[in-house]
Amino acid sequence: MIGTAFRGALGFLTRLPVGHGEEAFDAFRATPAAFPLAGYVVGLLLAPAVALPVPAPTVTFSLVVAVVLVTGVNHADGLADLGDAAVVHGDAERRRAAMTDTTVGVGALLALGVDLVGIALAGLALAALPIAGAVVVVLASEVGAKLAMATLICRGTPSHEGFGSSFLNEADGRDLWLPVVVALPAVALGWLAGSPLATGTALVGAVVVALAVERWAAVTLGGVGGDVLGATNDLARLAALHLGVIAWTLW
Repeated sequence: MIGTAFRGALGFLTRLPVGHGEEAFDAFRATPAAFPLAGYVVGLLLAPAVALPVPAPTVTFSLVVAVVLVTGVNHADGLADLGDAAVVHGDAERRRAAMTDTTVGVGALLALGVDLVGIALAGLALAALPIAGAVVVVLASEVGAKLAMATLICRGTPSHEGFGSSFLNEADGRDLWLPVVVALPAVALGWLAGSPLATGTALVGAVVVALAVERWAAVTLGGVGGDVLGATNDLARLAALHLGVIAWTLW
């Protein structure tokens, strides 16, 4: 079951050619722990971008390119839609309508711009760390971003029937312990690299973002939908990267 769910997670969360079978996707929907498990693979695939012996600006560009090549644009699309909803004045129904509008608004452009600049600046900061430190922070950030999505799935309330509800209806708060257990080895990797505080901070920071998004979505959108899940991945990654670098640098 977990192997099938893992394959489904990789098929949905990455651009890896693992197939998109219905059985694997259904298993993935019912297994929140598959999210952080896939985060390890994504982190390992992104790690070479920050481990290259090249100038810092090149590391910066490499990380942005790697994120797009490995994960695609599904999460960025959710972030763009969330950006449009955030700048709309009105009730939850009107904001959700803005998220389904195919027109790209200023909110979407701003959200995507901040995300890309944030990843680039994180790459610049990571280039100043020891290679082992940069690698484990990237890995912990990806695991944390996927744990953030699992947190929303286990805790959140669907805003409407749709793609997001197909995940949220399969889990509740009692299922969150297993994704947390799956994510904890990322902290141990930080210990091996010299700073478990950096990886632990990245992981905790990602979950805090998830809790903040859950609260905001409940008040503003009436709950969690597919776009909120996708946006949470990118927002949690961004927070985790910068918090991990800060923790490594200061402590």
